[in-house]
Amino acid sequence: MTQLAVPTINNNVHPAHEGTEQCSLMPLLPPPLQAACQENIHLLQYLHLLPLQEVGFPSFHTSLNRKMGDEPKHNLIYQVSQDILIHIFSDPKVKRNMYIPVESNLGLDLNEKLVYLDRVLLDFTDEISKASTEEERRNVLLACVEKAFKVRQNGKLPSNGKKGNVNIQSVTPQEMAALKYMLMRSKLGMGVLQPMISDTYIEDISCSGLGPIFVEHKIFHSLVSGVVFHTHDELDEFVMRLSERVKKPVTMRNPIVDATLPDGSRINIVFGKEVSQRGSNFTIRKVSETPLSIMEIIEFGTLDYTMAAYLSIVMEEGMNLFVAGETASGKTTLLNAMTTFVPINNKIVSIEDTPELQVPHKNWIREVSQMSQTEKGASVTMFQLLRAALRQRPNDIVIGEIRGEEGAVAFQAMQTGHTVMATFHASSVEKLIQRLTGNPINIPKTYIDCLNVVCITNSVKLPNGKGGRRIMSLNEIIGYEASSDSFSFVEVFRWDSGTDTFEFVGNKNSFLLEQKISVKRGIPPARKWEIYALLEKRARVLERLHKEAKVTNFYELLEVMANAQKQGIF
Repeated sequence: MTQLAVPTINNNVHPAHEGTEQCSLMPLLPPPLQAACQENIHLLQYLHLLPLQEVGFPSFHTSLNRKMGDEPKHNLIYQVSQDILIHIFSDPKVKRNMYIPVESNLGLDLNEKLVYLDRVLLDFTDEISKASTEEERRNVLLACVEKAFKVRQNGKLPSNGKKGNVNIQSVTPQEMAALKYMLMRSKLGMGVLQPMISDTYIEDISCSGLGPIFVEHKIFHSLVSGVVFHTHDELDEFVMRLSERVKKPVTMRNPIVDATLPDGSRINIVFGKEVSQRGSNFTIRKVSETPLSIMEIIEFGTLDYTMAAYLSIVMEEGMNLFVAGETASGKTTLLNAMTTFVPINNKIVSIEDTPELQVPHKNWIREVSQMSQTEKGASVTMFQLLRAALRQRPNDIVIGEIRGEEGAVAFQAMQTGHTVMATFHASSVEKLIQRLTGNPINIPKTYIDCLNVVCITNSVKLPNGKGGRRIMSLNEIIGYEASSDSFSFVEVFRWDSGTDTFEFVGNKNSFLLEQKISVKRGIPPARKWEIYALLEKRARVLERLHKEAKVTNFYELLEVMANAQKQGIF
């Protein structure tokens, strides 16, 4: 796995640059790429591996935009960190576009030095064990590298000597930087996955067994990486280290693990050929440091301003809402974005099996279920957490996903006046009701009308042939009719697949706006149409905030919304 497994790359070429002055390739590069190579010598070494006459010079970018994904072919490089660059490349020998990490250790033979460094670290075990935070461990490890190696000055080798019990070896500046990066990657990071973990444009990382790792990119979508597992032993060893890193080691008796990475990303691991015939596999669903806001989701075309205004009214008035859809349809992302519509002073309790929600409110209690890895260990289920939440007097309860018996408690919470929001696996309102009223959730049919709004979202193919995520419909639950043993609901908004637009089919015909929300807001029945004027006003405010004030950041939007609510503008 030390070499990039990319058909176009010639791994037999081993350039050894300590500078750019004598490189014959440098004058030929475009100015932005030249400047990048000056700062990142490993990028220049990588370019020597490419048949540039055939593929052309990559363009260099400090940032990406979504229009880049529309181009038919790609050949560009962008920087992730001081040690990591990424090459997005349409390789003619590969059907998918390539995702190639370019790291600071590229082209350097550091194996012997890394073995030596591991021996040196044994002399510093006491210092490492005393470090209580990751930053302290990082500082100790970096100090170990500087004690074990000495950088060559002016091209001259310093004499090897000893410092304490440590033999000091000489290295080039590039080797020193690479050794520090490799140690951090190995001891504190995620090994060969570190470039993908560090890349904020990556959404999912997937290993399906032997072969390459695949990634889902926010701009370029599905890509195959140049990182490849060649043997089962190599893959199993990496997966075991990965599971130990998240403190849930896999074994033959416990081959399946769900966990959370230090950065909050969600990981699922399946260990061994006995369970997975292609070998151990894992999937990482990354979590952004700053969640997507409702404005950004509008930019993607998932919904429009009128739908966002409708959801803001629904959530402000404490209506119960489920976001339902198939896997990877954007349920959690959408629910998270909608939390900015919850009144700023509300107390919120979130309950999840793996922490993905990022509620922006100050008065937020975050509960996460725990499943014991041993027979003697104690488990804390979502059912138990939800029961505990009812005693914490929250205004709103947000459930990461309803799967089982916790669903019954959620509906009890609705009946006692708590606002409940959750995600749910179902492709339609009918399927959602079937699952709610069937095993193992078993909600009484007469309780279903406690749920007010169901948002159905899905991944779809757009009229232009590209993929996207859309709210298929926003639906209001009216109730259960015992005489016909049927449920009634109305569709308020509907996605038109032909035009990629949304229809407000519930305009002047919304059960929830007219019969419940108007009453709660003190609007007389004779003037119930005023609620639609409020809806239109809010839609225009959101549009102006987005297009004119350029408010898109998740936390910035919350602050603006809170001020607008206080001033009566929203």
